[in-house]
Amino acid sequence: MLDEWSSNILQHDPMRMYRAKRDSTRRTVSSKYHILGFISSGTYGRVYKAQSNDDDGKIHAIKKFKPDKEGDVITYTGISQSAIREIALNREIEHENVVALKEVILEDKAIYMVFDYAEHDFLQVIHHHSQTIRTQIHVAMLKSLTYQLLNGLVYLHSCHILHRDLKPANILITSSGVVKIGDLGLARLIYQPLQPLFAGDKVVVTIWYRAPELLMGAKHYNKAIDCWAVGCVMAELAQCRPIFKGEEAKLDSKKNVPFQRDQLLKILDILGTPKESDWPGIVDMPEYQNVKRLDLFSGQLTQWCRVRLPGQQLGYDLLNKLFQYDPDKRLTARAALNHPWFEEDPKPTWNAFQSIPAHQIPPPRRITQDDAPSMVPMASQQPHQGHAQVSAFQSQSKPGSSASFASLSGGGGPYGGQGGNGNGAGRKKARMG
Repeated sequence: MLDEWSSNILQHDPMRMYRAKRDSTRRTVSSKYHILGFISSGTYGRVYKAQSNDDDGKIHAIKKFKPDKEGDVITYTGISQSAIREIALNREIEHENVVALKEVILEDKAIYMVFDYAEHDFLQVIHHHSQTIRTQIHVAMLKSLTYQLLNGLVYLHSCHILHRDLKPANILITSSGVVKIGDLGLARLIYQPLQPLFAGDKVVVTIWYRAPELLMGAKHYNKAIDCWAVGCVMAELAQCRPIFKGEEAKLDSKKNVPFQRDQLLKILDILGTPKESDWPGIVDMPEYQNVKRLDLFSGQLTQWCRVRLPGQQLGYDLLNKLFQYDPDKRLTARAALNHPWFEEDPKPTWNAFQSIPAHQIPPPRRITQDDAPSMVPMASQQPHQGHAQVSAFQSQSKPGSSASFASLSGGGGPYGGQGGNGNGAGRKKARMG
């Protein structure tokens, strides 16, 4: 009877026995990693701090993509576009300033992405300086963070990859002061793409870091949007708060992209109203007529830099060139990396914490017990003795502000977190990355 049953199984699904045998020998996530604690959650899932059960005992960040929900019933509908992009791109790249994907595990129709762990991120550094020690980030640290960020971006651009969501929460820092660009959930290959960049992603880049050509409705754009975002991040490090902190107009019921009036006003107030002679292409932008109706601004970037970057004339020059309205005139990542500001003392170092007092280094990333263990059974395990659990790192529920390790794949920060952007670029609740 059993032989007849087995024969019927093989006849209708000849690969079933092979898959069962293969799956029985595959190591599970919990057999390979010990979960030390919960880091954060986001639109796409939950992220955990974990220690390898191998001899090296290395620390990792594990992101689990949660299944889709239809009402109260959890259904499996395949892998999200963001996850596919992130997995595909991360598996093909390797650089000291880009977060490393160790492996991808498929278990019980759930996807686990295992990343190298980073103890800090730019947002954590900004919060530490603005809310705890209440002082500006030292220029040596500012230079090192900016230089390493540009170094990683040069690599991504050399691989024909647009990041499309650079912001402080997506840029990690290891305990040894090495910057790691994370969250490739919105990244796209731009070398012979299968479809236009605008297709499928009408809105990219979190609003405070979105380049003017995107705000003006451009459907065709290039690497310059990432360079604008670097300028925004550098400025935010310099003053410990976003330089262009506008309110985002949401998509309407038909998913039409509205005119981002408030965000553009924030930019115009600092940089001044662009002239057609400086940016000839502006007249062809879909939102050009709306911009013409706005008040004229003279700009105040020079005064802004005099206060936030005192004595750093070359730092002002770099920021000014990253903030060129015309994307064709904007400094490229490689040109920015070679800017003379980085040749001026204090020079950047590969350990961003090298020359600063210990109290200016943010405390280690905090972890906590999972508040939804039913979604991730492995999180119910007890941590090793000696690993104390502390409260989760909190963040503001606003654009540009998400918890550390929030976006290892399309979200508020590389590993999870809270955000309020509400668009595909990321920050509804918090994307992980």
